[in-house]
Amino acid sequence: MIGMLAVVTTGCARDNDKRKEKKVEKKQKTETMNTIALTKADFLKRVADYEKSPAEWKYLGDKPALVDFYASWCGPCKALAPVLEELAAEYGDQIYIYKVNTEEEQELAATFGIRSIPTLLFIPMEGKPQIAQGALPKAMLKKAIDDVMLGK
Repeated sequence: MIGMLAVVTTGCARDNDKRKEKKVEKKQKTETMNTIALTKADFLKRVADYEKSPAEWKYLGDKPALVDFYASWCGPCKALAPVLEELAAEYGDQIYIYKVNTEEEQELAATFGIRSIPTLLFIPMEGKPQIAQGALPKAMLKKAIDDVMLGK
């Protein structure tokens, strides 16, 4: 069902209004560029409902996604987290970057056979998702996102 990824500012009032508008715009952009935490229920609605279709992968999203299976105590996961935030900002509305805490979502982690963290699930719009394990360097992550998810 899932393949492995080989990863090698004229007037004061007007200015004030403009500043407020810019803050709102910036806040909205920031909110859309952060990684998104998922629970099992969120995963079933936004990514794939594997309970309804256990034998077939059917991605439910409207743009490609990267799912990071992690744990709060994991050193490599902590090192990868800011890199994923940077990628979420760089790619903006092109992709989703989701995070699944394997300690809180053990059933979800077990369903995907997560035995090592971090584990990354790269989900393109077409085709099967691919998995990579370990805290990959940013350049390798970008290459995988471009190649696997965006087909560049």
